[in-house]
Amino acid sequence: MNPEFLSPHLRQLHTVTRRQFLHNAGRFSLGAIALQSLLGKASARSLMGSRPNPLAPKSPPNPAKAKAVIYLSMSGAPPTLDMFDWKPELARLNMQDCPASFTAGEKFAFIKGTPKLLGSPHKFAQYGRAGHWVSDMLPETAKIVDDLCFVHSMSTDQFNHAPAELMIYTGQMRSGGASIGSWATYGLGSENQDLPGFVALLSGGSDPTGGKACWGSGFLPGAYQGVQCRTVGDPILYTGNPAGMSREMRRDTLDALRKINEEESSLFGDPETVTRINQYELAYRMQASVPEAFDIKREPKKILELYGAEPGKGSFANNCILARRLVEKGVRFVQLFDWGWDIHGTGAHDDLLTKFPEKCRETERAWSALITDLKQRGMLEDVLVVWGGEFGRTPMNEARGGSKFLGRDHHPHCFSMWMAGAGVRPGIKFGQTDEIGYRIAQDKVTVRDLQATILHLLGLNPYRFTYPFMGLNNRLIGPTGEGAPIQGILS
Repeated sequence: MNPEFLSPHLRQLHTVTRRQFLHNAGRFSLGAIALQSLLGKASARSLMGSRPNPLAPKSPPNPAKAKAVIYLSMSGAPPTLDMFDWKPELARLNMQDCPASFTAGEKFAFIKGTPKLLGSPHKFAQYGRAGHWVSDMLPETAKIVDDLCFVHSMSTDQFNHAPAELMIYTGQMRSGGASIGSWATYGLGSENQDLPGFVALLSGGSDPTGGKACWGSGFLPGAYQGVQCRTVGDPILYTGNPAGMSREMRRDTLDALRKINEEESSLFGDPETVTRINQYELAYRMQASVPEAFDIKREPKKILELYGAEPGKGSFANNCILARRLVEKGVRFVQLFDWGWDIHGTGAHDDLLTKFPEKCRETERAWSALITDLKQRGMLEDVLVVWGGEFGRTPMNEARGGSKFLGRDHHPHCFSMWMAGAGVRPGIKFGQTDEIGYRIAQDKVTVRDLQATILHLLGLNPYRFTYPFMGLNNRLIGPTGEGAPIQGILS
């Protein structure tokens, strides 16, 4: 018989697979039939239709040092050779031909022929108890080095922006993976049920090259998707009531939708239906909670000045204040993406002498203020802050097309990041690159190691923390288990 002429319930039977029938996936499964015979149809249906809030707070399976994470993503890969990793030998060899032994067999994004080595055009000095080298482009960062843990031996196997960003933030070089913030909320939920558990904040005038997949939930249920929020206008679009609809009318509408969705959930058992229910309810609660949480005008003047923030404007500084406010209110994971760090030297818009100093002025005061602010509030003890890009930059001048501007090509072999806060040893340097910053000389750290470290500090076992999808128990660190927490930086 044509399914079009069947009753709704019989049409539903046509959608049930053999696997679903034999397992316990829906109202018409073998397990459900047995349950109904024991408890009665009404009781079984009620039991199967009741589902917990996916973002309810959960206790981590292992001891945790961090309750929340703020990830400062510098989209475009900043030139850390001009920031934290001073190379006197590279300065001595400035504008000399790069030895063929470094370039033989190498693939670069843009460098052709024999490039010139490029010492940093900026001055460095040592700061803090451990004598960290910091560029004069980062005067505020120099003041907080004793709170930072520098990792100078990061590496990746990707040298194009989008795959490298997706790799470091989702564990896969292709779209479809679950972002690290989604994994965190999947494992731990969120302490505040009136705000998203995972928030993405953007600055720099563009999305990261990897796009919105950088904060996507991938194969995880949509409830764990990062929510992109704005600092100008409504923080979250479409949460307000349409013209002519009161809050009471919205409540009645949502109640009716909830009944429909609960009926669908009890019939089909689709986790995305539960996501839909919870997202509608979260949007309703956010109507009251978001305006207060995102109103940085409530901050004291001295705090706004500390960050260099200006209420009503879109900026990295405003986003840093928002990140602190959100984790203070119980949000689990906040990720800031600041675009514009792709310093190739093709012109004044992307060179080391014009654009790079501009990016530093726009951002480093705010990230330094964030560390200072978290520390003075006692929050740095259980909030982990991570700073970094998706790969490194070459110790050679790119000189694309004969450009006279200074810049560096993509470089996956080594780069620097820093971390601060919960569970990380402050004021230390971990790992080392060679004399010109071309390859790692000591304590290599992979993207998988970084991911494993973040999960470990949240109390999640990076090897056992999985989600079944397409026949595999998927993990953030991938299937082979090469990632491991960076023991040398853990307190």
